[in-house]
Amino acid sequence: MESPDSNWLIVGLGNPGPEYERTRHNVGFMLIDLLAGQCQTQIRREECRALVGRAEIAGQKSELAKPQTYMNLSGEAVSCLVAKPVRSVEKLIIISDDLALPYGTIRIRPRGSHGGQNGLRSIIDRLKTQEFIRLRIGIGPEHEVRDAANFVLDRFTKTEFGTLEKILENAADAVRSIVSDGVDAAMGKFN
Repeated sequence: MESPDSNWLIVGLGNPGPEYERTRHNVGFMLIDLLAGQCQTQIRREECRALVGRAEIAGQKSELAKPQTYMNLSGEAVSCLVAKPVRSVEKLIIISDDLALPYGTIRIRPRGSHGGQNGLRSIIDRLKTQEFIRLRIGIGPEHEVRDAANFVLDRFTKTEFGTLEKILENAADAVRSIVSDGVDAAMGKFN
């Protein structure tokens, strides 16, 4: 049950470690880092096998988190974080990459399946619900991908990297819109 004074918990999915830093699968981490920079805060407090930082997003108390469990076990960190007082599934936003969406596309949904994304699958399995907000950022190329695992763990191309900052800024605006205007209004504006 959502408490009126509960904080927003905004979780970006990715894999820890320098070898994964600029890979497509880490677009969730990249967005959390951008939001932290915009809020002049740092994501470094260790809690629930995640790095967490406090922020104010659109005038609301928020916490930004990056699970350190690796993508496929993201649910372990997220379920532990959500179980703490002043947090609720109703004020949880999960940010992930999505290979099925064209590169740079943003999709906001109030609920739904994992769509083949293993981080989302892990979170759904651990929370025992699909009822949480997700913001997916498309990483799909124009060509067919033969090896999805290698593709998502590969670094962005120079061309993609050239537009990535603008895509992440747009996604940061989408997060602020969810927090300030609600998920339906944000979907109308950004989907």
